[in-house]
Amino acid sequence: MSKHKKSSKQNKDSNKVARLGPDLVGRTPQVISKKQYLKELENLQVELVKLQEWVQATGQRVVVIFEGRDTAGKGGSIRRIAEALNPRYCRVVALGVPSDRERTQWYFQRYVNQLPAAGEILLFDRSWYNRAGVEKVMGFCTEAEYEEFLFTCPQIERALVRTGIQVIKYWLSISDEEQERRFRARMTDPVKQWKLSPMDLEARAHWVDYAEAKDEMLLHTDIAEAPWFVVDAEDKKTARLNLISHLLSQIPYEDLPSKEFVLADRQKRAYQRPPIEDQNWVPKRFIVE
Repeated sequence: MSKHKKSSKQNKDSNKVARLGPDLVGRTPQVISKKQYLKELENLQVELVKLQEWVQATGQRVVVIFEGRDTAGKGGSIRRIAEALNPRYCRVVALGVPSDRERTQWYFQRYVNQLPAAGEILLFDRSWYNRAGVEKVMGFCTEAEYEEFLFTCPQIERALVRTGIQVIKYWLSISDEEQERRFRARMTDPVKQWKLSPMDLEARAHWVDYAEAKDEMLLHTDIAEAPWFVVDAEDKKTARLNLISHLLSQIPYEDLPSKEFVLADRQKRAYQRPPIEDQNWVPKRFIVE
């Protein structure tokens, strides 16, 4: 690498570090390549598997809440966590619009029904905090219902923690400019257009309203038993690594002894199979080399 190119790369890396800033303990973030990102993600996912095994073995119950503006990267972060884990013991919950019946229930009821049993990890892709965000801003709840939520929510979370459920809450933070860029990318990507809804697009017109609602939410619900952790989500890959790394640090899991697996011998009993030509085979349109 020439001296000029090396200097240019160093300046680019320095600018990126300056933008990200040192973390809360004074360490400067490590700038890595996209190839290194995949390796770091794999390493973190291995640790997630160890964490899940410990949660199962000890009967822990863990709730992780993901909140943030539309396009903040909640779903992508959740996928990188869940794809490495046993889905029988790690559930992703993304509740839709409440039914007519659910609207008549206690607000928290449909969320409480989802809480984990012993050995389970629950990932909420949006949660009861809808009331402090979209419902407040878009007028889907009354002011009295909103005030009741801010009063009741901390008490409920304290009760969950007292009964042995660990509650970890993340707010994924992005800028106005980055949200607009991601919205426009979705508009032109057929694979991602399903993510867009009229409500999402309307939210852009209420940017400041949502900012105020978020700040009010943090003010009332950032409690010692279940604090909020804000993730710089301006870059999706950076956010995923930082979030997963932090999540692992919040649960005092131990590396349990590895399981021993013994593969049984193949059965050798004689059996005359029917002709494979009689089966409906999927056409081979592709062969990957």
